[in-house]
Amino acid sequence: MIKKNEKGFALVLSLVLLMAMTLMGGALIVISASDHRSNNTGDEYQQTFYVAETALYEGEKYVLNQFLGPYATDGKRDITKRNLPANHTVKFNPDNSSSKVKDCFYSFPDIDGPEFKVLFGPPPNNPTSTSFVQINESKSFYNLLTNSGKVTKITEDPINQISTSTDRKTKLKNKEKNRLQKFKYEYFITRIGSAPFKGYGSSIKKDATDAGNDGMAYRVYGCGNYNDGEIIVPLESTLILPK
Repeated sequence: MIKKNEKGFALVLSLVLLMAMTLMGGALIVISASDHRSNNTGDEYQQTFYVAETALYEGEKYVLNQFLGPYATDGKRDITKRNLPANHTVKFNPDNSSSKVKDCFYSFPDIDGPEFKVLFGPPPNNPTSTSFVQINESKSFYNLLTNSGKVTKITEDPINQISTSTDRKTKLKNKEKNRLQKFKYEYFITRIGSAPFKGYGSSIKKDATDAGNDGMAYRVYGCGNYNDGEIIVPLESTLILPK
């Protein structure tokens, strides 16, 4: 009977197993890192979507404030300035250096027509101003949450509740501030024209309404913008007001 020389077999087997374990560990690290990046991207997209919804809300709020009358310095509406804002007489040029919604505008390929115009009215941040401009707003989501950085309740309160050092809290606040400043909401508004409007009321008769058909339609185009165009989520909504 011939005996095989198995001297050194354990060493070879150990090296083979070590190599297999190394390859498996490396593969797990790559998969984990990929999943982490995917989760971060998904979170950033979801947050950008919420910012885009905020853009629609801010645009609709602007039109409603003009329709009901802008707020005066005493906090009451000036009903003498109620109006249905009209479009500017010239086409909106998103390539103009003063335009802040260029990336958002080109996210809607169906609106770049020769006659596309946006509202002509006072700036959103100063609705009682007589210095009228084309309505196209772009603003940092951080400034919206903190009232242009003056009120820090939303970003600071949760951090202040953490049991940690003041230096650590400051670093966390700055990190959250830098993250939120990467998100911007952008919107512009155009008046579409006359549209059916129905405003329902109450009556003794069950099927009676005060329905009317004379209204004015506005379309709000809003975008969430993350990190200067890395992620852009475009949304639009239609608002119809009575004449």
